[in-house]
Amino acid sequence: MLTAERNRLGTAPVRIQPAIQQHIAWLEGQLAALNDDLTATIEGSAVWQAKADVLRSIPGVGPVLSRTMLAQVPELGTVGHKQVAALIGGAPFHRDSGTRRGRRTVSGGRGEVRAVLYMGTLVATKHNPVIKAFYTRLLGAGKCKKAALTACMHKLLTMMNAMVRDLTPWQPREVAIA
Repeated sequence: MLTAERNRLGTAPVRIQPAIQQHIAWLEGQLAALNDDLTATIEGSAVWQAKADVLRSIPGVGPVLSRTMLAQVPELGTVGHKQVAALIGGAPFHRDSGTRRGRRTVSGGRGEVRAVLYMGTLVATKHNPVIKAFYTRLLGAGKCKKAALTACMHKLLTMMNAMVRDLTPWQPREVAIA
């Protein structure tokens, strides 16, 4: 809604621009209050704080991705990697019929989480040595960038699920690019 109002501000008549600016300020205040509430809730629970610390220890996972995973994927760490990928819509599903073999696509699941995970994966391909090496290897093998990024998204999700399950923070290791 905030983005929509900012876009509307550029095309609105001059006489209603102050009202739109006032609405934008109100929305920003509400968003800040919600973020403060969410931070207080996470810090008030030892379990959520431990999970948040584990998630934030992963290079490429920032506050938005960690909060999104905690708030919208309560199953994280309690189900297998295939189930969590299917919940989010990051598992590739086939489009086969008879003898026809269709493309594998990701869809369904929790779209809001998938969108945030996608952006986090973009960051991880630059800053996370494991994801970066995996992405580079896939591109070198001839995968298109979108398919490689989707595979990295699945790998990051699998890593987050395992780390939250075991409550083990990120442990940097040397990664060989093969």
